Amino acid sequence: MPTDRVTACLIVQNERERLPKALASVAFCDEIVVVDGGSTDDTVEIARAAGAKVIENPWPGFSAQRNVALDAATSEWVLEIDADERVSPRLRGSIQHLLTGERPDANIAVCPLRNGFLGGVLGPSAKYPAYRSRLFRRESYRHDEGRAVHEGIEPRERPLVLEGDLEHKLASTTREALVDAWRYARLESEHLPLSRDARPYLMGILLRPVAKVAYRGIVDGGWRDGWRGWFKILLDASSDALVWTFVLLRLLRGGEAPGAQSGSAPSGKHFGRRPAGPPKVLALAARGHAAEAAARWLEKLRAGGIEVVLISDGGHSHGAVVNERPGVPTQNVSHLRAFQTMRALDIEMQIRTIHAVVAFGGRARLVRRLLPGVLRPEVPGLDARTDPELAAELAKAEVARH
Repeated sequence: MPTDRVTACLIVQNERERLPKALASVAFCDEIVVVDGGSTDDTVEIARAAGAKVIENPWPGFSAQRNVALDAATSEWVLEIDADERVSPRLRGSIQHLLTGERPDANIAVCPLRNGFLGGVLGPSAKYPAYRSRLFRRESYRHDEGRAVHEGIEPRERPLVLEGDLEHKLASTTREALVDAWRYARLESEHLPLSRDARPYLMGILLRPVAKVAYRGIVDGGWRDGWRGWFKILLDASSDALVWTFVLLRLLRGGEAPGAQSGSAPSGKHFGRRPAGPPKVLALAARGHAAEAAARWLEKLRAGGIEVVLISDGGHSHGAVVNERPGVPTQNVSHLRAFQTMRALDIEMQIRTIHAVVAFGGRARLVRRLLPGVLRPEVPGLDARTDPELAAELAKAEVARH
């Protein structure tokens, strides 16, 4: 059976220390493209010595630079990694299996991101498995050049889920961690709209960071990672607060409020994900009759062009993400309870944004009421009693409005 080719794409600048290991981890690829943004060290020479196709392009921003790499690639598939990332042996095997096996319907795949931090490895405190869209067909996706940060690919379909970790080397020292958080917060703050309303600043500087610490530490189980986990959670929450502090300082220095000029209020949101493709509807149901009814309903939605997923406490692969195309993709949890369901929903949000969560049965309805708003999106008029054809129309109309 013929094998599809894959190009590894990296964008770099002054990465002489970390680049060699990143390049070694993608040596299995048919081609390596490195786009350098203006290094003053020997990054370019290191890349060329490793056999990479090197393009020197003055830094235009993350998204635009990634597209330069895509345009230089010649393979059917593209694997994007950064200089501080490594493809683990298991992930390499999963990628090779995808390329040599039966051709999948999907044009994109996600892989777990495993963060190394201050000499240890993080789990729930960094939202592991933290799925990222790094492998996709070159002709199917491009990066949105209107985004300064959060430039990752948003799947327009349910992606395949690869096995094995993409190992991400975060800061190795406390100073490095603090400097990275400061730089990222400043970059993001420069692209947020100003507001003369106090509420976005109250939410961004105080309320959201406190909620993040509680959620990541307790609900996600970040406490299991010990002091490293708590430090990472506090650092991320502080970075969020710092973003809005920079925005507030910009306003106090006499900056204009774009919302006031245009007549539209600032959203108060960071550069979150921008869903693409068909709606995604997820059903919650306890095992037995409720899960069977939910599966039948989801099958009919799927026939109407909706991506569907079932979360239930049936089956044996607890917490597993099912890739099979026939039937309804399912996540099995040990118990249909609030915390377990939150973690399953968070994984599904990482894989692809959810547009509506529908509960089947009394236990599922109770669990849904206990979920935070961000994990129980809804479409007006769409619930378990809605005819599937009408439900598909409502979901598509809601996505079209946004």
